[in-house]
Amino acid sequence: MSNYNFQDIEKKWQKIWENSKSFEITAGNGSLPKYYLLVMFPYPSGNLHMGHVRNYVLGDVFARFYRMKHYQVLQPIGWDSFGLPAENAAIKNKVHPKKWTKQNISQMRVQLKQLGISYDWSREIATCDPEYYKWNQWFFIKLWEKGLAFRKESQVNWCPSCKTVLANEQVNQGLCWRCDSNTETKKLEQWFLKITDYAEELLSGHELLEKGWPSQVLTMQKNWIGKSAGAEADFILVSDDREKRTNIRIFTTRPDTLFGATFMVLSPEHQIIQDFSSKIKNIKEITEYIEKSQKKTIIERTNIEKEKTGVKITGITAVNPVNKRPIPVFIADYVLSSYGTGAIMAVPAHDQRDWEFAKKYNIPIIEVIHTEDNAIFEKAYEGEGVMINSGEFNGLPSQEGANKIIAWLENSKIGKKAVNYKLKDWLVSRQRYWGTPIPMIHCKECGIVPVEGKDLPVILPENVIITGAGRSPLAEVESFVKVKCPRCGKDARRETDTMDTFVDSSWYFARYCDPKNEKQPFDPKIAGQWLPVDQYIGGIEHACMHLIYSRFWHKLMRDLKLVSSDEPFNKLLTQGMVTLGGSVMSKSKGNVVSPDEIVVKYGADTIRLFILFAAPPEKQLDWSPEGVEGCWRFINRVWNLCSQEHTGYGTAQAVPKDLADKKLMNKVHRVIKKVSDDIEKEQQLNTAISAVMELVNEIYSYRSKASQETVDLATRTVLKLLTPFTPHVCEELWEKIGEKENIASSTWPEYNEKYLATDTVEIPVQLNGKLRGTVSVPRDIQEQELKKTICSDNKFKLYIDGKNIVKFIYVQNKIANMIIK
Repeated sequence: MSNYNFQDIEKKWQKIWENSKSFEITAGNGSLPKYYLLVMFPYPSGNLHMGHVRNYVLGDVFARFYRMKHYQVLQPIGWDSFGLPAENAAIKNKVHPKKWTKQNISQMRVQLKQLGISYDWSREIATCDPEYYKWNQWFFIKLWEKGLAFRKESQVNWCPSCKTVLANEQVNQGLCWRCDSNTETKKLEQWFLKITDYAEELLSGHELLEKGWPSQVLTMQKNWIGKSAGAEADFILVSDDREKRTNIRIFTTRPDTLFGATFMVLSPEHQIIQDFSSKIKNIKEITEYIEKSQKKTIIERTNIEKEKTGVKITGITAVNPVNKRPIPVFIADYVLSSYGTGAIMAVPAHDQRDWEFAKKYNIPIIEVIHTEDNAIFEKAYEGEGVMINSGEFNGLPSQEGANKIIAWLENSKIGKKAVNYKLKDWLVSRQRYWGTPIPMIHCKECGIVPVEGKDLPVILPENVIITGAGRSPLAEVESFVKVKCPRCGKDARRETDTMDTFVDSSWYFARYCDPKNEKQPFDPKIAGQWLPVDQYIGGIEHACMHLIYSRFWHKLMRDLKLVSSDEPFNKLLTQGMVTLGGSVMSKSKGNVVSPDEIVVKYGADTIRLFILFAAPPEKQLDWSPEGVEGCWRFINRVWNLCSQEHTGYGTAQAVPKDLADKKLMNKVHRVIKKVSDDIEKEQQLNTAISAVMELVNEIYSYRSKASQETVDLATRTVLKLLTPFTPHVCEELWEKIGEKENIASSTWPEYNEKYLATDTVEIPVQLNGKLRGTVSVPRDIQEQELKKTICSDNKFKLYIDGKNIVKFIYVQNKIANMIIK
């Protein structure tokens, strides 16, 4: 057999797979189970990096494995191709985003094919194509019709670097999720999706995902949704001259502490300040404080380590509803308008943040929850206890008292039991060009009117000057903006904001099921044959954005009767990062290893094998040139194993006859079981590869001992077990040993229980009480036969020859001890 020429081999099989459309799939064979494998689709940045390679190769192992198990396997790919990087590249390089994106897609498509990923390319989609974003617009109108899309003026997150608004989920500790710039807040009229209507279901849905999703992701989502149970209560806000009065609602998780509220705090953005501005005596001071707080990042405002700032609002007073006592009102930037109602009752005795604020501004601290350990003049007590200083509720355990106070609030019609969520409605407006146009029209006569379905898609115009100046470039395109109102026919103005690109990725998994459909997003019957996705693979960084949005969108599609399942992804695997020297690979740091270089030097199978073998899928993988070299040597070792002269390839299964055959067969079936379990149940692909490596070593060691038929069977098994990991070389060797069908179409080997039971045992051998080695012998071997075996074994003869055996002690199948002099 010739040498292992990976370059010719890989090109040959990639061409065969493409020409024969080996991985295209049409659902419909009801006798076969389905398996939908999906990796998070790439942003077409221009070049694959090692993180991409790891993600896509991991997915390909599962896809190829289940095909060999004779599942109908759907493994599609596409491009998350709208977004800010393309727009910024257009500004920087003076090239249109469409051209830049399409060029990058072409380049990355070639790279993916060079890795031998078994995608169904007939289902390829790009979210920047009108054929795709038409359905973004269709969904948006459906949301509008259901009251789940709405426009309002709101305090929004603004990235001064990206010059666009950000959803709450896209601000991480005050920083922009994309560029890490400090975000600001602005008051703008924007489009929102009412994801909060699904907050409770997004939480309860975790029960369906507990067995298939990492617990870390579920915890991150739970914290992000942030459900808090408690009560709402109305405090009275009144001006000092009694001319202006209103109720202001607060939310608290501790209604049992209501009697301890000694002041109220408003967020700087709270509307009540504007409403009472004529009554606020220190309005200038308040205004200056508001201006200062607007220059702070959210992370600065909420940093618990920093001293709290605030200003007492003079001229207005709040009234505690449970004891009717007047309490001062402050404005403080540690209270955010985005949480609760933007107003809090402050209970310094039982909240450390309020305690620090009260100490600073000499506000009374009244203990209302008592335990013997309380020391409220030293710090707040935030635990449970017995209610005191609480009128009719005195003496009640705090939890019982909380329920009774809620009942009292409800009976008094000044409050109610309430649940609050940190999750806010999804802000989807973007003042950028490269995105889906929002399909709405502003008419002076009719208000906001959706585009009619027959006029979709609203095409993104290409004759646009992109400046990145912070205003949507579409607003400058007169031919786009000017439109007739679909309702009254009069002149109107088209919406010029585009959609957040997370809309694109919230439902793409469903479009893959029916990607050419021109009449609807997808046919529910066809989608029903594939959804939900059986295995989804991607980075854990998407836990609180893409994965929450996708779950929300899937429930929306269910309510539109497009899908029948409650959740989109049955199982989730979050792969670890690829690092170099312990640091994340980064072009700016100059520590990047190009996948192309490795493919040229070692071949796609080597990079696939290394990236799967070097670490468990969910763990960080540190790049190792030595590890790559080792995988290259292993593939050559397999190649050489198949280069030996054989007689039994292609014949019936070997039947083990002697001890060597039995031992090799035992190893073969144990490895089949191990690899199958590691892929299907444990998802530990590195240990699966390790097991195959051990089998290869065993075959080499038994080549001169076992029968040719058994060695051949073991070798054929190695090729099948390696196919999901190194498909090109396995196809080539499979063909060289005389097989006619592709190995990718062959049947995954099944282990046989009868070969798992070992007929041999390893007996530790002690000489004069000291362990000198082991012997492999038939189970239940008799004492004399074992003694004879030990004496003839070279590793023991060194100690035994020329000496007398005084005593031989044998514990059957356990241990042997020989006393010699």
